[in-house]
Amino acid sequence: MFINVSDESIDVSEGWERADLGLIEEISHYPIALIGDVLQRMGMMASAIHHVAGKPSFFGTIMPLLTREGDNLAIHRALDDAQPGDVLVVNANGETNRAVFGDLLGEICLLKKVAAVVIDGAVRDIEELDVMGLPTYARAVNPAGPSKYGPGQVGAPVACGNVVCNPGDAILGDRDGVIVISRHILPTLAERLKTQNDFEVSFRERVRASVGNR
Repeated sequence: MFINVSDESIDVSEGWERADLGLIEEISHYPIALIGDVLQRMGMMASAIHHVAGKPSFFGTIMPLLTREGDNLAIHRALDDAQPGDVLVVNANGETNRAVFGDLLGEICLLKKVAAVVIDGAVRDIEELDVMGLPTYARAVNPAGPSKYGPGQVGAPVACGNVVCNPGDAILGDRDGVIVISRHILPTLAERLKTQNDFEVSFRERVRASVGNR
């Protein structure tokens, strides 16, 4: 870790597999709303988890974290094991009066090529995170900083924005919100999305043609 504290209070699960980033990138070209329609509106996080800084769109694999309210030791520990394309998905127990993520952790995320950060809790330093470009989604923004005592968990399933987030599954976001997708349905999802997108393109063309003929 980049901080000199003990991480003995953090329980780390290892050995979980990550979904194929190539398959996730293939579906990332479609809007989250369209993906949600194809998945029967399942897997979309509550609207309280919204874009607060950085680029508005992202895709990657879930690295789930559980933190105590207002404490970010688990996030520091998780970044030791983070891989390119990981998205930190943090259950911070919905605490909005203490931020658990800011620009210094953002710098480490950029170093580790973390794709995005999604936090059911609060963040701070949003101007700096905006400049960095790191896609950051959270429940709230608050300038009060965190403690670093733990306990916490890394790599075990967590709830974030009312959605269960399993390690290694797909996660994508845009200005509309965030969606979580089981890795098991990724191989067939791109074709289903293409079918839905083709229908919507055709529908728009018919509407525009109808308007033009009036």
